[in-house]
Amino acid sequence: MLLRTLAVQPMALAGAVLIGSGSLAQAAQTAGPVTDEIGVVTIAKGAPITIGGMWVLSGADTALGTDSKRGAEIAFANSGRKVAGHGIKFVVEDDQCNAEGGQTAATKLAATPGMVGVLGSACSSVCTPAAPILWKQGIVELGTACSAPALTAADRKPQYDGFVRTIFSDIDQGAADAKYLYEGLKARKIVTVHDGSPYAQQLTVVTATNFGKLGGTVLSQEAIAPTDVDMHPLLTRVATEKPDALYFPVFVAGAAQILRQVKDTPGLEKAALIGGGSLMAPDMIKAAGAAVVGFRIAYPDVSPEAMGKTYPQFIEQYKKAYGEGPISGFHGQAYDAAELLMKAIDKVAKTDANGATYIGRKALRDAVFATKFDGVSGPIACDAHGECGEFKPAVYEYTSSDASTFAIGKNPKKIYP
Repeated sequence: MLLRTLAVQPMALAGAVLIGSGSLAQAAQTAGPVTDEIGVVTIAKGAPITIGGMWVLSGADTALGTDSKRGAEIAFANSGRKVAGHGIKFVVEDDQCNAEGGQTAATKLAATPGMVGVLGSACSSVCTPAAPILWKQGIVELGTACSAPALTAADRKPQYDGFVRTIFSDIDQGAADAKYLYEGLKARKIVTVHDGSPYAQQLTVVTATNFGKLGGTVLSQEAIAPTDVDMHPLLTRVATEKPDALYFPVFVAGAAQILRQVKDTPGLEKAALIGGGSLMAPDMIKAAGAAVVGFRIAYPDVSPEAMGKTYPQFIEQYKKAYGEGPISGFHGQAYDAAELLMKAIDKVAKTDANGATYIGRKALRDAVFATKFDGVSGPIACDAHGECGEFKPAVYEYTSSDASTFAIGKNPKKIYP
């Protein structure tokens, strides 16, 4: 861990009165030199500023969350573990990359005294229920890898007003995936598979829509449960449709089962197999075994030339801190989310003559939306609906079934563009 343990001191939470619809009551509050329409956080002299995090830290998708958490930790280390003149207390919950875990994690963080802002999640299944829980308490959430389009849609509901993300929208990913399927693979007939998660479900819809616009045919849009083990009934049915490609941007456990079982399903021998952004991890190799070789994942371009100018320096810090290179692909976005939150805190925090610091909650939310900088992952600038990061498409292919060879850019290697 890069972060030292800081002594916990009482911190007064001055929150707004809340109403049941999920939006905040407009009740201005004054504490010290700060007046804010939805509440003020007061940090005593010498007490730390509390920042939360929630990522998947257990199960098959652990690498996705651990990698993001590490990115945030490096950002805090680079700040001297201080913001607005106070130490940082980083409280992290395991959200398990599902709705139930997200609700639990968000509820715990929202109830933590003095919680200023929350980083994460890596999963849209978490951000979807978590953002409203946090915003009811006036707590801004900065998503680091949850890319479901609905989270930053122009018509999103008021309970998402406190949510931004440094990751792209799958509106962009889906369009890029469709183009690669149609132009890169020359596929004309595809089948999509989702697992019911907001991420996979929305991404397959966007990809299918764009594939149709390009002139392709979507033979069927299938669904599995995350806990499904026997994929043979699904694959046998899909084989009768004779697709050129099978597109399944699901998570590690489901994707590994499909890969293992598609090999012995007659009729799918020549179908291209394409996964998505949750599958960049050593655990994908371990779960799929030999079947992973040749498997492609549509992914944002995380090669050094596609990232921000300081990305190479960040990678060296990552290796020095953790004794290995990145174990997934969204560490840069997590670093930038932490930096975005710290920059916003520095903008709005006010300290009185006695050394107490005050942070207006609405002011902090507005400062997050207004802050722009060149990040590790590229330019960070939020639009009116909380979309802050840029998207550059790529496709990666696994080259070895030896999990010890996992290295982004080598195994899997970038094959497109």
